[in-house]
Amino acid sequence: MSALSIEERVAALEAEVVFLKQKVENPVFPATPWWEKIAGTFAQDSAYKEAMKLGRQYRKSLRRCSVRKSKGKDVHS
Repeated sequence: MSALSIEERVAALEAEVVFLKQKVENPVFPATPWWEKIAGTFAQDSAYKEAMKLGRQYRKSLRRCSVRKSKGKDVHS
């Protein structure tokens, strides 16, 4: 491996700084967000439907616990 001179190393670093500044100042965003690209792809999947059902049940159980606690009842007794 050949040793680079200080001038070559500084030039490489300066070029990298210019590149990074351009990326920060002019970010490139995809035309369509990732979540819009996949929206609905699992809609007809039975495993997806089951996961959504279980998620709803879980969130509902959390709300019931929260209501009991707010009324001053001990949930764990």
